[in-house]
Amino acid sequence: MRKQYHFRRSDRGWLAWDIEKLVTLTKELPQFRVGLAAIGELDEPYWFSGGKDDATVRAVVEHVRLVNDADLGFPIILSSDGRVMDGMHRVAKALLIGLTSVEAVQFERDPEPDHIGVGPDELPCEDWASHVQCARKQHDSTRQQFPP
Repeated sequence: MRKQYHFRRSDRGWLAWDIEKLVTLTKELPQFRVGLAAIGELDEPYWFSGGKDDATVRAVVEHVRLVNDADLGFPIILSSDGRVMDGMHRVAKALLIGLTSVEAVQFERDPEPDHIGVGPDELPCEDWASHVQCARKQHDSTRQQFPP
């Protein structure tokens, strides 16, 4: 699994969870089907929030690659309030191919974040190289295409 984090804004600043740890914590949770209609993030800005996170063509293409590569055999991870902590590319793939639901696991109580007050740009690229912002930084500094 590529190193990645789930970020959420809070009154304590950015909260970040290590996805690999979340996957480990959810191994024993029961799986269930969740309807795509219940996933509010489908109709909210999620990957792009403006400014340096604008939805450039390059950034959209990178997400299309991730959606195409998404494995629907793994459940998405939902927080206790039903928000997606891991699996938006799987959700997008399910929507794209016409499914109405995906497998999910959900925390009854959310684990403590791995980082508090540390935003996406503050984590070293080697810790989150798959994120579009980091790939964009690497592209800007090297003027090369995104890696395949």
